[in-house]
Amino acid sequence: MTPPATARAKAPLGSLRALWPFVRRHRGLFLAWLLALGISSAASLSLPVAFRTMIDHGFRSGASGEVDRAFLLLFAVALVLAVATAARFFFVSLLGEKVVADLRTQLYAHLIALDAEFHDRTRSGELVSRLTTDVELIRNLVGSVMSIALRSSITAIGALVMLFVTSPRLAAWALLGIPAAVLPVVLGARRIRKVARHSQDKVAEANALASETLGAVRTVQAHAREAYERGRFAQAVAQAVGVARRRIGAQALMTGTTITLFFGAISLVLWSGAHDVIAGRMSAGTLLQFVLYAVFGGGSVAALAEVWNELQKAAGGMGRIDDLLRERPAITAPASPRALPRPLRGEIAFEHVTFHYPQHPERPALRDFSLRIAPGETVALVGPSGAGKSTVLALLLRFHDPQAGRILVDGIDIRQADPVQLREAIGLVPQAPVIFAASAQDNIRYGHLDASDAEVEQAARRAEADEFIRALPQGYATELGERGARLSGGQQQRIAIARALLKDAPVLLLDEATSALDAQSERAVQLALEHLMTGRTTLVIAHRLATVLRADRIVVMDAGQVVAEGTHAQLLAQGGLYAELAKLQFLD
Repeated sequence: MTPPATARAKAPLGSLRALWPFVRRHRGLFLAWLLALGISSAASLSLPVAFRTMIDHGFRSGASGEVDRAFLLLFAVALVLAVATAARFFFVSLLGEKVVADLRTQLYAHLIALDAEFHDRTRSGELVSRLTTDVELIRNLVGSVMSIALRSSITAIGALVMLFVTSPRLAAWALLGIPAAVLPVVLGARRIRKVARHSQDKVAEANALASETLGAVRTVQAHAREAYERGRFAQAVAQAVGVARRRIGAQALMTGTTITLFFGAISLVLWSGAHDVIAGRMSAGTLLQFVLYAVFGGGSVAALAEVWNELQKAAGGMGRIDDLLRERPAITAPASPRALPRPLRGEIAFEHVTFHYPQHPERPALRDFSLRIAPGETVALVGPSGAGKSTVLALLLRFHDPQAGRILVDGIDIRQADPVQLREAIGLVPQAPVIFAASAQDNIRYGHLDASDAEVEQAARRAEADEFIRALPQGYATELGERGARLSGGQQQRIAIARALLKDAPVLLLDEATSALDAQSERAVQLALEHLMTGRTTLVIAHRLATVLRADRIVVMDAGQVVAEGTHAQLLAQGGLYAELAKLQFLD
């Protein structure tokens, strides 16, 4: 994370400056809101004058014409206030929606572009909370709080000026109430800001827990851990409520103290003004005007106290969002990327690669790993768990960069290439296939977004998926549910294989691509994969005998290094680790 948290500690609302670029994109709405706000504020500050005119001139003269004109003036001011207030609400609400839409879109685009290391250390549920809970705070800020804050500030300043115009002596006494009202805001702001951020952290933790357990609901139910998870979530929610209680209590105390001090001072001033009317030193209309301005000013100051609380919450939310937006991916395209050849031959070379994951700097996943794969060659990686096989695929996809050594594709260091172009040239079938909550057709088309329906269906037939897809209620248009809940494990795997077939990339990565298939489908899918691998460079993580036997070369890995390589027969004859693995895993 970035260090600006210290800067925000010194400048409580400093993080809100990061919101201005999003507001600036909609200058027209922003200026229209300011204009409507100015008109409505001017109209509201004119109301006490209209009331004084009505009482001192209309009623005192006794003439019906004077009364009519006084009431017409009052109604005209009220009409202007109503129209301007409606316009202000429309413009600022629409501005809030547009700003939040831009912010949410940019935050999502930024998060999805961050590298694997960031997502490995950050829970997805917490990120979703940023996209929902924290962004909603910004919606409230722009669409409501910002308008209330500026309107209340204008009204408070305008009312103060008009108090001095109406009665300088009484206004001087009223002015003493303002420092009394502001003092608790200043003293309580720091504590509220700290508690508000802590409260949002606890809400994010509860959301992350819910996202994690709902995503693994079958595992929870299979272990009969519903009561346990209910308890964990209830405890997380209770902690969030406990922190929120402290925040609410601090806000309530500050608001109540502010209102009490301010209106206590105003009441004393008005008591003095009432004696002035009795003594004939002030007219009743002038006292009413002073009272209305005092109420306007007092209400605005009280509103500002509450707004300050909301600003603290919004500043905390925007600070967390800004922290995410300041994250920079470690994997980026160079300023002038080298273009990969077209068509790509598919020659791959790992040269003395050493890599360790950031969370385990003391334990290298690969150590001085070297491997060369010729164009069109099929190489199988075998070895015990933790040998580094999946790390090889992750580095080739450039999800991470090695700490030493380099990886070449067609002679080009992949760090000099655009990661997007590199990944477009690689097809992947993972061991745990990812199925989106979309139709079967859309899931397969994810491999090639411009593919026709006929091409999608052809890929499904080659992956032995056409038959079960057509048996679904709406065929290819059937929604597969979250994480493919409507499909079996083998069916999910065949959707992923069809997706890779449709992508038709020159380099193919198979991570136990047939592990979830039943015996009947495995042969048909294996034939489809063989057809796909023809003329393509294929790197296979394999434990299944059928895949290993068809590989041009088998590379045996252990502790992040190559310990042997050759054909199946050669490695069996050599004995050693491969022979042991074959005996335990394959020949069985």
